[in-house]
Amino acid sequence: MLVLPTRLLHDDAPACLRMLQQGQAATHDSVTVVDASALKQFDSSAIAVLLECRREASAAGRGFAVKGLPSRLRELAALYGVAGLLPAAP
Repeated sequence: MLVLPTRLLHDDAPACLRMLQQGQAATHDSVTVVDASALKQFDSSAIAVLLECRREASAAGRGFAVKGLPSRLRELAALYGVAGLLPAAP
């Protein structure tokens, strides 16, 4: 499972994405699960990072799910019309 940091703002996005990419490359799981429960401070960049992570998982033939998506971030994803692309992990 990949874990997001407590803060994911615009300036943090490139480093966070690199961390997630490295985590995906190091695992051979059939589903990439990202734990977002630690997120406390974020902006729309968090959605962009998650969508890119999903795209890369799909390109590698993996499923994708998000665990513990904060309600504010879920609302933001719905506002942008991408909530369906960030399915909840069981």
